[in-house]
Amino acid sequence: MPTYNQPLGGNTSPRFSGPNTMMRLPTQITAEGLDACFVGIPMDHGASNRPGTRLGPRQIREESRMIRPYNMATGAAPFECMQVADIGDVAVNTFDLKKTIGIIADHYRNILKHGTIPLTLGGDHTLTWPILRAIKEKHGPVALIHVDAHADTSDEMFGEKEAHGTPFRRAWEEGCLINDKVWQIGLRGSGYSPDDWNWARDQGWTVIPAEQCWYTSLAPLMADIRARIGDAPVYLSYDIDSLDPAFAPGTGTVEMGGLSTWQALEIVRGCAGLNLVGGDLVEVSPPFDTTGTTALIASNLLFEMLCALPKAQKR
Repeated sequence: MPTYNQPLGGNTSPRFSGPNTMMRLPTQITAEGLDACFVGIPMDHGASNRPGTRLGPRQIREESRMIRPYNMATGAAPFECMQVADIGDVAVNTFDLKKTIGIIADHYRNILKHGTIPLTLGGDHTLTWPILRAIKEKHGPVALIHVDAHADTSDEMFGEKEAHGTPFRRAWEEGCLINDKVWQIGLRGSGYSPDDWNWARDQGWTVIPAEQCWYTSLAPLMADIRARIGDAPVYLSYDIDSLDPAFAPGTGTVEMGGLSTWQALEIVRGCAGLNLVGGDLVEVSPPFDTTGTTALIASNLLFEMLCALPKAQKR
């Protein structure tokens, strides 16, 4: 029988001690031999409002120490059938966003060449574009489930093409996405014009504003998304600001009227059965939530992503 890495248990070492890795997992330098990996991208030089997401990966790891290996709700036990490790952080250039984008793409090319599925701890949302660039080279264009308060499809910000409000426009330009299999869930707040959301609709994407999610379960929505995606490769990008700030205040661009934590769980758990080839959890800014609750929610959603991966479902 193969031997799989296990999170360090609370009866082996107190929860408040041990390594500061995701779920206190073993770490290694590369993704070689791994079915899935956790990787951090500590950056905030693409952020347009409050900073601090460069500290997100560290705090997400810190708050993950309470997560146990068995998912009581779904029955998933990923560490019984998958080799998983924390491979540390991408060494970004914190003084040059354009160079950082290239660094991220190269780093993920090296992860994907091992056949490993990356789950990313962010970091501002700019990072999803270079990840999708590397994903396309490996898998071709992918379906996308994008959960966010904002569309992130601006053509530019302050005259720049690289920013956390532009990644999905850039990914679209590079042919990374299957246009009739893109969903943006939870969009809300004010805008500059209807084009803020209609640009995506014009490309054939499905836009689901937060108001359509109020007072309802999102399980039926996810069932419809699974049916429409089929066996296409799919990437899940989860911005923590999709949640109402009552749940997750520790982010840079908060908007009232967001999703609940139970709806977040329905979305991520609803990805089980899809051909997930990667996922990220972005925009956690610890300085704006000294309780750690925002990072705690983020760490749990990343565990749920792990539990939704195809190999975990085959167990």
